[in-house]
Amino acid sequence: MPLALVALAIGAFGIGTTEFVIMGLLPEVAGDFGVSIPTAGFLVTGYALGVMIGAPLMTVLGTRIARKRMLMLLMGLFIAGNLLSALAPAFGVMLAGRVVASLAHGAFFGIGSVVAAELVAPARKAGAIAMMFTGLTVANVVGVPLGTLIGQSLGWRITFALVAALGVIGLAGIAKLVPDMPKPEGVHLRDELAAFRNVQVLLAMAMTVLGFGGVFAAITYIAPMMTRVAGFADGSVTWLLVLFGLGMVVGNLVGGRYADRALMPMLYVALGALAVVLGLFTVTAHTKVLAGITIALVGALGFATVPPLQKRVLDQAHGAPTLASAVNIGAFNLGNALAAWLGGLVIDAGLGYTAPNWVGALLAAAALILAVLSATLERRSDRPSRVVAGAVAGAEHTSPVHH
Repeated sequence: MPLALVALAIGAFGIGTTEFVIMGLLPEVAGDFGVSIPTAGFLVTGYALGVMIGAPLMTVLGTRIARKRMLMLLMGLFIAGNLLSALAPAFGVMLAGRVVASLAHGAFFGIGSVVAAELVAPARKAGAIAMMFTGLTVANVVGVPLGTLIGQSLGWRITFALVAALGVIGLAGIAKLVPDMPKPEGVHLRDELAAFRNVQVLLAMAMTVLGFGGVFAAITYIAPMMTRVAGFADGSVTWLLVLFGLGMVVGNLVGGRYADRALMPMLYVALGALAVVLGLFTVTAHTKVLAGITIALVGALGFATVPPLQKRVLDQAHGAPTLASAVNIGAFNLGNALAAWLGGLVIDAGLGYTAPNWVGALLAAAALILAVLSATLERRSDRPSRVVAGAVAGAEHTSPVHH
């Protein structure tokens, strides 16, 4: 794998850390600014909304800019947002800093996926995308727990300052290691938008929303589920999230490897197994050991879908994949927000803290149905072209030879 992928992974590590570390630091931030925990929660919601809005917006703004330069500009935006959060004198300013940082998120992963895929041979594209996303998964194993510990010990502002420093390292790596890759000639915004008329692109994005949404339906409420149902101590939640992160790392690498060999079968297996495991989580959540194993499996199976789904979008939006790739990153966050909301509804309805697992199982099953539908439609659309090709070959074989 090219060293440029390491630079992209470092940027992804910083982005993954800043996205999730705030969840462990909400009490400290709320206390410093004198706001309630629910109000501080807007720092999470605002970031997610910023990703969904920023993914298409920043990609459209960057359609006339070479991809390497755009990646550097996005890392600059990420650095500025985290510095603003670290130095914020008031809660509103910190919220603005979170939104500024989030605007870089979707476009960075979207454009980065395109760049990563172009750095390697066609047969290794999903693996290259997975390599970049490894930075995001490792952030959940190392960056988030470490950032939370530093924030609780030395102050949350130090955490965001260190994340900004990570951004500087990522920016330097991109500047040094990523080759100049000019914008493809003849590709305009209308070409990028045309990809959204392709039903296969839309189906892949819907699979992204539902499939990864299934994961977040359960993981969003992991703290109350594990402490009040499984019987873990409050301090154990951090290490359970590390287990989840380790599962993500393994699933991402396995998904990237096998998606290059058999993309759709990889999706069938991952989504089907994810639906089953999330359904079983309603039972295993009552036992500590089984709960820990299930959390790791949810992380692995959930993230095993990421490289194949991202590659699916790139393949189907061929010729002008950048905007579709970035919007698909926004689809992950849309799935997260939708699943968290649905999970909250079933808890509020009095169905218990394990009820979101059933929501996640149904979402993953729906994604599997869409995957089967997508493959069926693709086979039907390919059939006429195969018939025509066979007829042409037969005509050439039977035509007389003239001398």
